[in-house]
Amino acid sequence: MIKVGVLGAQGRMGAEVCRAVRGAGDMELVAAVDQGDALDALTGAEVVVDFTHPGVVMDNLKWCVERGLHAVVGTTGFDPSRLDTVRSWLTDDSSGNVLIAPNFGIGAVLMMHFAQKAAPFFESVEIVETHHPNKADAPSGTAYRTAELVAAARAEAGVSTSPDATTSEVDGARGADVDGVRVHAVRMSGAIAHQEVVLGGHGELFTIRHDSMNRESFMPGVLLAVRKVPEMDRLTIGIETLLGL
Repeated sequence: MIKVGVLGAQGRMGAEVCRAVRGAGDMELVAAVDQGDALDALTGAEVVVDFTHPGVVMDNLKWCVERGLHAVVGTTGFDPSRLDTVRSWLTDDSSGNVLIAPNFGIGAVLMMHFAQKAAPFFESVEIVETHHPNKADAPSGTAYRTAELVAAARAEAGVSTSPDATTSEVDGARGADVDGVRVHAVRMSGAIAHQEVVLGGHGELFTIRHDSMNRESFMPGVLLAVRKVPEMDRLTIGIETLLGL
């Protein structure tokens, strides 16, 4: 049995993770920790799942690494500098591995993969993501990661950035610029997690879209990560390798 602790256990995603772990035949939920609880409750876990807040996740993760606990992180807000900081913690003396995933939805991961494959074949590409209004960061980690993958694929293929003749704009109207890819964040009541990658070429548009209808949709990916993180090497970004992508 894999002993699992959950950080952010009273949040929407954390509560869903707790239910999924309790329902898994090969796992045992040994700690459900939320804001104000002592982290010491997690010391009995082998793997800690973090769905908290960008403002606290780094301290949580450092605490786990220092104690040799494996960590599966779904909290967003991991830019390159934060990832470099995590790498600096994972020294030869540390025994825990860390998996940080922008998205645990199987369909969402495939969307990112397909967008990366398609990006070099189109002149233009932009990303539109829609989430619930309680989300703390913008753009989402999924959109940010998708933009990075798309930009890298286009750079490797020698494709220039998307054409854009804009010379006058209201601040933010053209979205955020992530490695030369425009990303637009919508925060909407009634939404959960939605993203589309729009690619345009000569006389055609190609849209790759993914919609998460409920938070349960992320659980197969979370449980897969919990099972596999002890076998992984230090820091892993995303669950693509777990799916053979």
